[in-house]
Amino acid sequence: MGQLDGRVAVITGAGRGIGREHALLFAREGASVVVNDLGGANDGSGSDAGPAQEVVDEITALGGKAVANTDNISTWAGASNLVNQAVETFGQLDAVVNNAGILRDGFIAGLEEDQWDAVIQVHLKGHFSVLHHAAVYWKNQAKAGADVKATVVNTASDSGVTLPNPGQGNYGAAKAGIAALSCVAAAELERYGVKVNAIAPVARTRLTLATPGMGAIFAAPVDEGQFDMFSPANISPLVAYLSTEKNPWTGQVFKVTGGSIQRLKGWSVTDTAETDGPWSIDLVRDSVEPWK
Repeated sequence: MGQLDGRVAVITGAGRGIGREHALLFAREGASVVVNDLGGANDGSGSDAGPAQEVVDEITALGGKAVANTDNISTWAGASNLVNQAVETFGQLDAVVNNAGILRDGFIAGLEEDQWDAVIQVHLKGHFSVLHHAAVYWKNQAKAGADVKATVVNTASDSGVTLPNPGQGNYGAAKAGIAALSCVAAAELERYGVKVNAIAPVARTRLTLATPGMGAIFAAPVDEGQFDMFSPANISPLVAYLSTEKNPWTGQVFKVTGGSIQRLKGWSVTDTAETDGPWSIDLVRDSVEPWK
């Protein structure tokens, strides 16, 4: 008996890296998986049906159930097609894992409009698009009297959530937005039986290897038999746990890497200044500068 027996999952960006590990683990745990991957390059250009189908072939060779999907989830129609394929193929949808992403790094002064738009489109709009269409399905199911026990796991990042990373204004903004979106979605969708969480993973992927200043860290060789803390496979057990029917968590963001899982907390008050009367510029200065 697998811990995801009978559940149907959609996993985006599942042709390579972390998403591939999610898909393989979900299938091993008994889930039927829709493996979504456009098959593009790191920057989102191009497409290739190969990666998604290769993961499906791996799953079916092991006796699991999976189908490939190559829709572009950053489009409304692509996200709708993905959700519909899960329901039409397997009869239901129980879990969504939003993982697809691209990189178009650049410092703010030199960042082009298309670099900003492409990253926001794939990460933030892509997460929302799949989430929206899945939420519509679950809302209708709940209103029809079904006992919905659905889950969503979104993918944020250290960049933008806990670690401002120079050169990733677009990526960091998108990832911070995904963390916020996850918390809002958790509050909205709980009434329909849906739990929504996010992860901030740190692992060796095509994107991290291409991130300036980080590639050398992730590319460092691992001795045979040594624990590989940056393996993408270390991320998937948390995602699978959060996708189980009895997962108790919602509205949370977890950082996960190697042998560490940390529950994160968002913006919080560190200092407070108050006045009984109106503020003046001088009073503001005298009140806040001691905080430095």
